[in-house]
Amino acid sequence: MSVFESLSREQLRRSYLDAWRKRMAGSVLSPLEAMLADVIGVHPEYHPLLEDADRALALDPATPSAENPFLHMGLHMAIREQVAIDRPPGVRDLHARLQARSGDPHSAEHLLMEALAETLWEAQKAGRAPDEAHYLRLARNRLPAAFRT
Repeated sequence: MSVFESLSREQLRRSYLDAWRKRMAGSVLSPLEAMLADVIGVHPEYHPLLEDADRALALDPATPSAENPFLHMGLHMAIREQVAIDRPPGVRDLHARLQARSGDPHSAEHLLMEALAETLWEAQKAGRAPDEAHYLRLARNRLPAAFRT
């Protein structure tokens, strides 16, 4: 069970807000808070939102054309966890290859996030568990042919 599964939407958002507030104040962060703050740090476009707790907590992702920064950052967290534990097997190597192609870890995460989001959407639509092999195939397709093996 994920540490986030038992949290309400507000509690989950507060974990991001607290991690960012602590980072900005120079406070000591737990490893999880440090990871959250690192993800926030590479998204300066979200800083104004995260510095306004009331606005962040009230954000309604169901609003048409509204981006959900918490979903976006959550996908980054999922990718980082996958890479850290190499689950599904091979994702760590694939991330390294995507990073070599794109030139930085953040861009590589975005390429994996696209594949992960598509896989999760397809699974939800079909009412089944996500297919890890399909996810890795989609992600590998983001590599130039010369890097696929």
